[in-house]
Amino acid sequence: MEKREIAMRAVLLMAILYVFMLSIKLMSTSFKLFGTGFAQELVSFTTNPFVGLFIGILATSLVQSSSVTTSILVGLTATGALSIGGAIPIIMGANIGTSITNTIVSLGHITRKNEFRKAFEAATVHDFFNFIVILVMFPLEMIFHTLENSAVFLTQFFLGSGIGMQFSSPLSLVLNPVAHSVQVLLFNNGILTLGLSFAMLFLSLKYFVKIMSPLAESEFKGVLNEKIFKSPAKSFSFGLILTTIVQSSSVSTSLMVPLVGVGILTLERIFPYILGANIGTTFTALMAALVIGSPIGVTVALAHMLLNVFGSAMIYPIRKIPIGMSKILANLAFKSRVYSLTYIVSTFYIVPISVIFLLH
Repeated sequence: MEKREIAMRAVLLMAILYVFMLSIKLMSTSFKLFGTGFAQELVSFTTNPFVGLFIGILATSLVQSSSVTTSILVGLTATGALSIGGAIPIIMGANIGTSITNTIVSLGHITRKNEFRKAFEAATVHDFFNFIVILVMFPLEMIFHTLENSAVFLTQFFLGSGIGMQFSSPLSLVLNPVAHSVQVLLFNNGILTLGLSFAMLFLSLKYFVKIMSPLAESEFKGVLNEKIFKSPAKSFSFGLILTTIVQSSSVSTSLMVPLVGVGILTLERIFPYILGANIGTTFTALMAALVIGSPIGVTVALAHMLLNVFGSAMIYPIRKIPIGMSKILANLAFKSRVYSLTYIVSTFYIVPISVIFLLH
């Protein structure tokens, strides 16, 4: 491959990646137009921790951002409308709900069966990680208040030491002006914004795969596997640092879905990366809370961070379980696409709505 052709491919790839990330930004914006108000109402009326868990899943699935849910929780806890103990189950649910974006991205491969199976594995392994963490941490929290007590203790350290910093995501700087302009052009219409975001997502994925597929057998694959993802520690660190910089786990983890889909990376290679991204995404709320100096905000943000830190430490030694579960589900989806759509609708919407309706 000539240098000129490599340069052209690189420029084209950057343009496609920009459209891909912009589509995720617009998708999140459209869901916020639909659901932020409703999500706030949902979060505000829970008194049952178990219902709170499913409210966190539904609210975050509606707005596609755990940061939005966390911000709502900070506001409610700061006014006394919600206790820290009441906020933590919702945070747990938000951890599950935010991974819906990955699964939607994997649907961009649905017309190519082999690609779709790998992409769906990469998307849903995040879900199964969260499911197992919540199955263990939820009862522990209800009995021993592990996250609440740890977060309260660490809050005293952070605020007492005067630690505070502010950081703006470079991704936001390049995406927000365009996303805002598109939103204005579409009259802030959630349906139009959602339709455009899906069109951009599927189109960008189509051309991303076209460009990346030849690289699956090239030096590029070797560079990723032997440099960035060579060891679990490197993979984890890359996920942590990248997500801290872009301040969005939806973007950083979604980027891995097509790379696994075309065979450049494997599910086992990206699993530590996902754990790093899970922790990295919690830094945004923590830094914001430290700048404001709100003890409640810092405690809520730390509870979210500790959930993912404890979860990563607990799940990594048994990582074959979530990896195996995602492969089983992906094999079912490979046989029939109905399984993938049923999984998304039931996990993120039907089951949470049913539990909330029946138990509230």
